[in-house]
Amino acid sequence: MAVSEMRLLLVEDERALGEGICAALSADGYTVDWLTDGERASHALKTEHFDLLLLDLGLPRKSGLEVLREFRRTGPPTPVLIVTAQDAVEDRVQGLDAGADDYITKPFDVNELKARIRATLRRSQGRAQPLIEYAGITLDTAAQTVRYQEQNVILTRHEYMLLHELLASPGKVLTRERLMQALYGWEEEAESNVLEVHIHHLRKKLAGDLIRTVRGVGYVLREIA
Repeated sequence: MAVSEMRLLLVEDERALGEGICAALSADGYTVDWLTDGERASHALKTEHFDLLLLDLGLPRKSGLEVLREFRRTGPPTPVLIVTAQDAVEDRVQGLDAGADDYITKPFDVNELKARIRATLRRSQGRAQPLIEYAGITLDTAAQTVRYQEQNVILTRHEYMLLHELLASPGKVLTRERLMQALYGWEEEAESNVLEVHIHHLRKKLAGDLIRTVRGVGYVLREIA
């Protein structure tokens, strides 16, 4: 099963296209939350963590350009990929100048969208190559495989997503809420102890002391010398 590791926010008011993008990206394992207007998007960006924003420009209630400018003034440096039918050079320049990282115009091939998402995420993490290496672990985000001490490790979709979140921030404590949002988003319900179960399985498949529990807060990858 192809899996990915990221929580994306899609802001698109065209229902058929939104459904298609959600289906295509969810099939690759992305956690995709979908909104259809700019006001709700601005609120979500202030209150939730996302790894990438897919943003249409022609939105009801607040334009995508307004959402983007506001987000860049006050929000974290989350990468933004504009997905829109507004394909004039002036529109592209405005979007990029407002803080977008890339731009794709409708209609587009879904494989190109996926490739642009992967490239944008790599750039945002400071990686030209799709490999993350840490404490004997090699995670390949392009092939979507994990090796530990030169041996292949088979992970479930959510185990893979959880490991990627931790590997992206070694030494940084990630709260339980942040990790649950990254793994399940809004639509997918999860049992209250599911995160602890995933952590337990990762510890068994990798080093037992790799993931440290910070009581009452969350989890952190141990620092390596």
